[in-house]
Amino acid sequence: MAEIIQRDGSWAFDGSSVRITPGPHRSVPLFRQTYGEITVPLEAITGIVYEPERKRGRLRLRLREGADPLLQATGGRLPDAADPYRLAVDIDRSGVAEYVAEEIRRSLLLEQIPQEPTKTYLLSGPPVPVSVRSSDGTVSFDGAQVRIDWSDTSERVKRATGPRIIAVGDLVQVEWLPNSGYEDGFLRFVTRDTVFSQLPPEKDPYALDLWGSARRDLLTALVAAAVTARLPHPSTRAADFVARPRLATAVPPAADHDVLLRRLRDLGELHREGVLTDEEFATAKAAVLRGF
Repeated sequence: MAEIIQRDGSWAFDGSSVRITPGPHRSVPLFRQTYGEITVPLEAITGIVYEPERKRGRLRLRLREGADPLLQATGGRLPDAADPYRLAVDIDRSGVAEYVAEEIRRSLLLEQIPQEPTKTYLLSGPPVPVSVRSSDGTVSFDGAQVRIDWSDTSERVKRATGPRIIAVGDLVQVEWLPNSGYEDGFLRFVTRDTVFSQLPPEKDPYALDLWGSARRDLLTALVAAAVTARLPHPSTRAADFVARPRLATAVPPAADHDVLLRRLRDLGELHREGVLTDEEFATAKAAVLRGF
């Protein structure tokens, strides 16, 4: 067993996997604390490096492309402090860090772990159900469908469309960009009907505009990763998109008819007032109809 324990967390390698556990210290980002412990199988790793610095060094674990739904969903855009595959190391523990890195490198060599991208996810991603309250609304995922409930501060067009419910089978991919504190981020659910949409996140009924607390909004990456883990793997996604038939739009139940008409009237009013462009109106209208 090769193990290193630091204030930010601990890494333990048993020859077949690396167990990464976030530390309990309050300096550990909320995202890491919420994501919790991660077990990375050896076959998901391409390498590890220890980067010494003047006061603190850093261990960096590199994973094979396509192995982890979290990395797939976030595209390497997680802030360094929130990245579970980086560990800050005190300078007096640099020897231990080097030892852990060397043990992992030796096992990669002995087991002849390939470097090419994987054809399936080797990590499971966050457990479900998962729900996150962001600046633009609350997004939840139960393993089968995504639900977005807009906040009072969301754009009128989003509130007019009502809660958004998206089945996993209707999704093509998830797009995520963090709120940096200087620029807004977003969490967008791309469906077959919206794959070519150019709507900005603040008006897109399939996207959360992340403009509030960067610390809290970062948790939306949990939802992005959980959904990504249940979509076709990137190695098969293109073929799957072509092969799968489109689902017919359902007719709204009579009990929901009044709600449907009210939402369509609200959207029509926003369109007439010039709040919505023709494209925005068409997309929002389609979102309402699909919601029923």
